[in-house]
Amino acid sequence: MSNEVREALEGLAGQLGGEGARVSDLQRLSGGASMETWAFAVESPTGREEMVLRRRSAPMDPEASRSVSLATEAALIRAAGARGAPVAPLVHLAKPEDGLGEAHITRRIAGETLGRKIVGDSRFEAVQPKLAGQCGQILAQIHATPPPPGLKSVGALEELARYEEVYRNSGAERPILELAFQHLKKNPPPPIEPVLLHGDFRNGNLMIDPDKGVVAVLDWELSHCGDPAEDLGWICVNSWRFGRADRPVGGFGQYQELLDGYAQAGGRGIPLSRVLYWQAIGSLKWGVMCLMMYASYAGGGDVSVERPMIGRRVSETEIDLVTLLENGL
Repeated sequence: MSNEVREALEGLAGQLGGEGARVSDLQRLSGGASMETWAFAVESPTGREEMVLRRRSAPMDPEASRSVSLATEAALIRAAGARGAPVAPLVHLAKPEDGLGEAHITRRIAGETLGRKIVGDSRFEAVQPKLAGQCGQILAQIHATPPPPGLKSVGALEELARYEEVYRNSGAERPILELAFQHLKKNPPPPIEPVLLHGDFRNGNLMIDPDKGVVAVLDWELSHCGDPAEDLGWICVNSWRFGRADRPVGGFGQYQELLDGYAQAGGRGIPLSRVLYWQAIGSLKWGVMCLMMYASYAGGGDVSVERPMIGRRVSETEIDLVTLLENGL
């Protein structure tokens, strides 16, 4: 696989770096069942440029998947960047003749994405107090971005129905998840005009610089249209705090800092109650996903140790849901 990717990138070197350019230091950063991420450098007579390749390695079923195409992801990166949101700038959208399949290339932004380091490493102590406000500002910029054509729109009750179906089919019996499904279905917030959502805006998908703060928003594959509080609530889910339950926004900030940043950047007024409702949906969704990851391991479909490790994190989501319900959600 690496030889195939290397050969294709070497064929693109001239387009990426000009005459005399060559590809070096190719390494695979991550890869799931259908998506790969590769880092590499383009060296030319004028200098060296660090880049990142995102590539779909297996065909996507548009009916079964919530993921957008990489061409749509590229369009989202361009559009959000034009609105001022920090992104890894798009360098190249692959064509069929490039030999990469469905793929795009962006510039590589320096920083840290590991959530546990961002909330616990002393290098980030100075910047932590401004991160929640930055996140609010960035979400306001994303939500003000016109969505590309054909992007799906998803509401709260539709999202709950999707995950309840998965939960029921799993055969699991978790009292807290049962209670959360019933409460959230009975108490949806009033309808609101949908906006473009990142769809996975959380600590772990943000590139953080220890001096500047958020320097890039990554992983746009779950983008869709919906309630702006969905993005605001997702970053507050307990599982993305990495042990800092006292800092509900990503493990580094407070709700009001997030909402103030959102308003300062022109976002509409969103009450905290609406954010908490979507935080609860987020915790419930992630709880169901954790259950399914454990089930894939227990059933022998996936023997990696990562699946059961993530699966046991359902307890984090239940703690979050109990806390929200006890506080009057």
